[in-house]
Amino acid sequence: MSDQAGKLPMAQTARVRMSGQELGPFFREISKRHDAEEVVFLCIGTDRSTGDALGPLTGSRLLEYGFPLVIGTLQEPCDAGNLETRLKEIPEGKIMIAIDACLGQPSSVGFFYTMEGPLTPAASVGGKLPAVGQYSVAAVVNVHGPKPYWTLQVTSLYQVMQMAEQIASQAASAFGLRP
Repeated sequence: MSDQAGKLPMAQTARVRMSGQELGPFFREISKRHDAEEVVFLCIGTDRSTGDALGPLTGSRLLEYGFPLVIGTLQEPCDAGNLETRLKEIPEGKIMIAIDACLGQPSSVGFFYTMEGPLTPAASVGGKLPAVGQYSVAAVVNVHGPKPYWTLQVTSLYQVMQMAEQIASQAASAFGLRP
């Protein structure tokens, strides 16, 4: 039996780049394995930085769609300062889908990298946080450059809001939820 047995077809151990519409099959494969009640969305980021607001914006939309377990919203962000504490809130046995913004190549801005496996929050800004998630979605909100914190500050809010909605709506559709 290969090491890839049981892995998602669109999200192997390497990150797969996809558009917002391609997130649908990724989330549908997860929904075939797990009910919405088994899943916790860990939406990482802060409401104090436009580019890094993707996580809290996504988390707030996921709650509006009716997902029962969401950590990281506009009201209660899950950021670098409280990530480890917020991880302790996750009930044992839950399947975690980690969502975070990231910086990347110009050709990748507006795309998503998905994976069956964890993501490492704050990696594009040099942070040292634990890898999280059985599944992960990293949204490329802007170009990686010499001043990543500044880049996140001046990232288009429109772009971030569009990407957050794509994640939330594709996840909700895959799990059969409507706002």
